[in-house]
Amino acid sequence: MQTYADVLNFAIPFFIVLIVIEMLVGRWRGIEVNRPFDTISSLSSGMTNTIRDVLGLTVVILSYSWMVDHFAVFDIKSSVALYILAFIGKDFVGYWSHRFEHVINVFWNRHLVHHSSEEFNLACALRQSVSNIFGIFFFLYIPMAIIGIPKEVVMVVAPLHLFAQFWYHTRLIDKMGFLEHIIVTPSHHRVHHAINPEYIDKNFSQIFIVWDKWFGTFQEEIPEKPPVYGITKGVHTWNPILINYVHLWALAKDAWRTKNIWDKVRIWFMPTGWRPEDVKLAFPNKKKDPYSQIKYETEGSLALKIWSFLQLMLNNILMLFLFNQIANYTFLEVIAYGAFLFLSVFAYTSLMDGRKINLVAEGFKVLLGIALIYTFNGWYGIDEYLSNGTLIIGIYMAISFIAALYFTFVDRAVEVPLELDLELQKYRAK
Repeated sequence: MQTYADVLNFAIPFFIVLIVIEMLVGRWRGIEVNRPFDTISSLSSGMTNTIRDVLGLTVVILSYSWMVDHFAVFDIKSSVALYILAFIGKDFVGYWSHRFEHVINVFWNRHLVHHSSEEFNLACALRQSVSNIFGIFFFLYIPMAIIGIPKEVVMVVAPLHLFAQFWYHTRLIDKMGFLEHIIVTPSHHRVHHAINPEYIDKNFSQIFIVWDKWFGTFQEEIPEKPPVYGITKGVHTWNPILINYVHLWALAKDAWRTKNIWDKVRIWFMPTGWRPEDVKLAFPNKKKDPYSQIKYETEGSLALKIWSFLQLMLNNILMLFLFNQIANYTFLEVIAYGAFLFLSVFAYTSLMDGRKINLVAEGFKVLLGIALIYTFNGWYGIDEYLSNGTLIIGIYMAISFIAALYFTFVDRAVEVPLELDLELQKYRAK
């Protein structure tokens, strides 16, 4: 936990700098790549995922170290070639786990949040799930374990493999020549994030595009078919915690509504989008034409946008403080801190939606914050590093609650669907 937290101290600021650079280059080129609330939602989603990872809130059925101890046939010594082999093995596992998450109903809930943005930018790369709390794809690592790749090597390779998937989430880089045949490029990944019929469930590869070409899931970006981003049934919220469970809730409703007992069971494991016949007739889903996409947007004042951005920044600072103090506290104490941050994210992103439920989350956040200050006689030792740090935290919570009241009843965000993208307008004009 501590090692991963230390790495994030450098990775998070680096990602934010690249996101700012992308935004500035986009403006210079006259391309809108970021919308304020969408970007804040994406970064908030990344924060919740990071907290979950650092807190270790994942149930692993069989750990990789156990599989190596019991399945390894060879005893391989550490070398550069071994790290390369481990990286390729991790990428093979990534292709198949990614593909399973797209094509099986219940597994799609684990991944939907990453595709939920109707933009495609570096910020959306950080939209990652908090709902995948069970490590269910352990069996994909068995070949690596049989070969005998040490767990220490996998622990080094895994974060590098994850971070290497960040850069290609952008519209600003066109096709990249011969690299298009070897690695996943922005063009390949734009296809993967698109909901155009030609593009759905294509390009699952994470680093090396060869897996898609070998296993029949490759699709090149078509100049005449501009990618339309998001999911086929929009989530209509900026709240990343709600987004994490919208598909699961839809499956649960369909399982409850169907009269067929077998359908109640199999709906969870059928191809993504499958629904019982009686439910489809009684509760039909409207088919979405991607080329007529109207993006979800809420109109908020400049004050609300600034406040939402400040909330994002302040909560990131609080998160990084937790990571640097994590070794000094028990698991339950760290969980309580994480719960405070989750409530805060839930509150301010609901505020961006203009939903009054933000007041409930904000109220619980303040009560939990007071309880934590009382329990520790301060805010997790912050006064050792910042004079009157606990007082500052208390003032922040008071201002946050007052701001929630103001932006709920006086200066509330209102949903205002966006017009078609310029690229889609050109396509429809043809």
